[in-house]
Amino acid sequence: MSETNVNIVVGLRPVLEAVKAGRAVERVLFRQGLEGELFRELQSLLAEKKIPVQFVPAAKLNSLTSVAHQGVAAYLPLIEYADMESVLSGVMQQGRLPLVLLLDGITDVRNFGGIARSAECAGVQLIIVPSKGAAPVSTEAIKTSAGALARIPVCRTPNLREAIYYLKDCGLQVVAATEKAAQVLYEADFKRPVAIVVGAEDTGISASVLKLADATVRIPLQGDIASLNVSAATAVVLFEANRQRN
Repeated sequence: MSETNVNIVVGLRPVLEAVKAGRAVERVLFRQGLEGELFRELQSLLAEKKIPVQFVPAAKLNSLTSVAHQGVAAYLPLIEYADMESVLSGVMQQGRLPLVLLLDGITDVRNFGGIARSAECAGVQLIIVPSKGAAPVSTEAIKTSAGALARIPVCRTPNLREAIYYLKDCGLQVVAATEKAAQVLYEADFKRPVAIVVGAEDTGISASVLKLADATVRIPLQGDIASLNVSAATAVVLFEANRQRN
């Protein structure tokens, strides 16, 4: 895990309070040989919450920070990931028309950041990414997004298919953007609750996710190049949805 992808909290009491507060702690480093009552309390809480722990030499902790770390450092993501159900419920309670974006296999941080920037500008209320096989919310991604990743809710899910089932149960139409679709983007109806799925440039949307789509759309191209960059393509789709809704 790169230190550019996380916040680092040090000190026994600060880390303990972060875990108690429900912060999204990804893993905790302990100095080898660490003892004490507060250490044992923190270790027990981490085991209860199934947060990974690693014992390391003091030199490793010293390399992470110049302040007194008391033999403990915790890795926290740069953003607080959102709860999908809470965000969607809030959108509906406000009487807003849901517009959700799912990213399947987007691993390049600059594409991720560019997509997030377009999503925020187009009125997307939630971005959903898989826990594995997705670009991290790194400092580079946040910079490329022009800060959008700090403004738009991002949800990580262990299974995109389960997220799609939930969205469909909530009444959202799932539209997959793929160059293999028969329907042209501008023929689709985005004037209702919708979740848009985009995939990686090389592999596209996975077959298991694609078969759950209610509709598939493609962007009509006139030039000789076969496809758009995924960030550019996503922007085209999102702003067509935005145009129809406004």
